[in-house]
Amino acid sequence: MKIDQTAERQALYGKLQELNLAPLWESLHTLVPKQPLPRYVPALWRYTDIHSHLMRAGEVITAEEAVRRVLVLENPGLPGNSSITQSLYAGLQLILPDEVAPAHRHSQSALRFIVDGQGAYTTVNGERSTMHPGDFIITPSWTWHDHGNPGIAGVSEPVVWLDGLDIPMVRFFDAGFAENNSSASQIPTQVEGRSFANYGYNMAPVRQLHTERHSPISNYPYARSREALDTLFRSAVLDEWHGIKLRYVNPVTGGYPMPTIAAFLQLLPKGFQGKWHRSSDGTVYHVVEGHGRVQIADQSFSFSPKDTFVVPSWAPVCFDTPADTVLFSFSDRPVLEATGLLREEYFAGHPSTSH
Repeated sequence: MKIDQTAERQALYGKLQELNLAPLWESLHTLVPKQPLPRYVPALWRYTDIHSHLMRAGEVITAEEAVRRVLVLENPGLPGNSSITQSLYAGLQLILPDEVAPAHRHSQSALRFIVDGQGAYTTVNGERSTMHPGDFIITPSWTWHDHGNPGIAGVSEPVVWLDGLDIPMVRFFDAGFAENNSSASQIPTQVEGRSFANYGYNMAPVRQLHTERHSPISNYPYARSREALDTLFRSAVLDEWHGIKLRYVNPVTGGYPMPTIAAFLQLLPKGFQGKWHRSSDGTVYHVVEGHGRVQIADQSFSFSPKDTFVVPSWAPVCFDTPADTVLFSFSDRPVLEATGLLREEYFAGHPSTSH
């Protein structure tokens, strides 16, 4: 008598489910794939499409009500997750003149990359930093921070920045904590620029050296970073995949500014036609200057200043820039490096024909 294996298996699976068990053989191919199969997808957010909605949000909700007035860049492959990759969050935050985004702290690490406008500030653990377009600012885990926009030199205007956080990563570990401050704004306890004076000039204090895991510098000014790219472009050999690309560092350790997020700035000169490469760290890019086209696997996106796009894990990518272009980017690379999961591949030709 022939046994109905399908019925027998379903009966077994039913019994296993009652005991909170599951057969590995039914899911092994998805649990241990031959290569990364991210659920999130390549996507681009055009600033020209977003700006009017961001300004409208400024009309209908105050910074105090919202706590943080942000439009989340939600990946189409991860609807409802407030995530741009499986491990990272990104959003565009707006603060209007004379507003304050109240002080709080949380387990999640955050970065700010200033997109539009001047006159705002962020205060991190008592040190205030004035924001300028292109500045890279960090808010490490469990540091008090608030934002305000009093204007500068008598000029007040809306200020927008790109937020990048490790929210999905912290959520995965169920390790999130948060706390509100008793006052909306911190009273600065340090002179503005003190951390950069201590550590930003290839020097460090003789005593009381910074021992935290994050960088002691809270603001990496764009003017200095841009100057470095220009100097290297005039004097260094152009990388065929990345152009001129630098990573932001913790000046004490040489490591990343924060333990969970890496950040980079790169120059792709006029006429650059990059070769294909891929990496296991999903990466969020923001266009600072210039325009061009990015090819991500079989999808192509044209980009302009202030646009943001995402390259998924292990997706081949290459750039074509008819004008000098500067890109800021961030990823979860520090975590992948620390766990031995980072893998990269560089191609001489098209990925489909390279070996």
